[in-house]
Amino acid sequence: MTVSRGRRRRRDLTLVLAAVPALLLGASTAAPAQAAPADDIRVNEVVTTGSVEDSVELYNKGTSTVDLSGWILKDDNNGSKYTIAPGTTLAPGAFRAFDVHGRFGLGSSDKARLYLPDGSTLVDSHSWSGHSSPSWSRCPDGTGAFKAAALSLGAANSCGGSGGGGTDPVAWPGAGAVATADAANVFGGDLSGLHQDGSVLWAAQNSGKLWRLVRDGSGGWTPDTTNGWSSGKALRFPNGSGTPDGEGVTVTGAGASGGVFVASERNGDASGTSRLSVLRYDVTGTGSTLTATREWNLTADLPPTGSNAGFEAITWIPDASLTAAGFEDASTGAPYAPAGYGAHGGGVFFVGVEGTGAVHGYVLQDSGAFTRVASIATGMAGVMEVQWEPQASRLWAVCDNTCGGRHHTLKVDAATGAFAVTAAYARPAGMPDYNNEGFALAGADECVAGSKPVYWSDDSNTGGHALRRGTVGC
Repeated sequence: MTVSRGRRRRRDLTLVLAAVPALLLGASTAAPAQAAPADDIRVNEVVTTGSVEDSVELYNKGTSTVDLSGWILKDDNNGSKYTIAPGTTLAPGAFRAFDVHGRFGLGSSDKARLYLPDGSTLVDSHSWSGHSSPSWSRCPDGTGAFKAAALSLGAANSCGGSGGGGTDPVAWPGAGAVATADAANVFGGDLSGLHQDGSVLWAAQNSGKLWRLVRDGSGGWTPDTTNGWSSGKALRFPNGSGTPDGEGVTVTGAGASGGVFVASERNGDASGTSRLSVLRYDVTGTGSTLTATREWNLTADLPPTGSNAGFEAITWIPDASLTAAGFEDASTGAPYAPAGYGAHGGGVFFVGVEGTGAVHGYVLQDSGAFTRVASIATGMAGVMEVQWEPQASRLWAVCDNTCGGRHHTLKVDAATGAFAVTAAYARPAGMPDYNNEGFALAGADECVAGSKPVYWSDDSNTGGHALRRGTVGC
């Protein structure tokens, strides 16, 4: 993202759609709506402030799909209303959130009320006397009382505690000190996603550029000066046009020879429109421009976001790691079975969304087909980086100064087969609250005396430096 968080404006989220329930994730159609008690639909989460302010989530706690066409949301003013669009349904166990900002605002002392299409039959409501921080959420979903909790629009509520998926942040699990890891004024602003692949550090820049960095001999990184990489390489969509807003970068188990994958939230040449895509690039040539060899455009499959609040992160997890952990495929409701999909590079891509704080897992087939196999609430207001750490079998989700530089780790829960937050860490004590949008971990081969290097990229290029390094326990 190119706007400093200190100057951030509210995202224009026209509609925040929830992740559909486990049995429907990734499906192209839903079961037809049937008659069901209106009481099955609950106001489940309310957000009054932040990047997705004025949002109301509904949840279906019943056993039948409910047609919400024409149902009405109101605040405490009967003259203010948001009418749900025709054809809108909510399956059993599903969440769906609506941005009502264009119709009315949710104040610090207000109500969220849900009515049947007649406008007078009240279905459910919630009132409060202070702004959400960041969310007012039912705990448990659909039946419990409202409490302050982490933002989780479109997914199960984070009921363990506010802001941390049930875990308050603890001290950074490494050294408190950090140091610069680049020479002054090399990259400028907008350096975002990072991924370390052995002796190479890949870096995606919002301006539509990919960098191949090599070690500088003093613990940092510098642009590769071979094969045309000295100033980074411009990125293009598959037809050779457009400027992908590169936010995240990763490789698969095949390394860079299998392609470098970039997550983009929009075409910079049409910056007002979301384009939530994963792009694959062949990086073996010497030219100054890289044209994507494949695009998986996931925009229609995900909750709409503001054009500057979409994909910020991407990482890849091998199939073998997921099956060993008992990962459940949310599109089938059964244990993940890689053989059920066509050729897909032997793993699942996980993408982080800034505006919702959610992480979604996708099988991206070589054919261009895709299936969403997971939607994960991270317990944070935004996700700017995700990284898989194979040595610890854990997924890192990182927030920038929106959340004070918080890092969460997640693992597959043996009982549910879903990723769940296992720990929350504060940023290193010696690192100011930078606008860090990238985070990368060294491999186990770099462990020395129980710790290994980690790196952050500062989108704001504070003090002329975009890269910083620290350590984390092995």
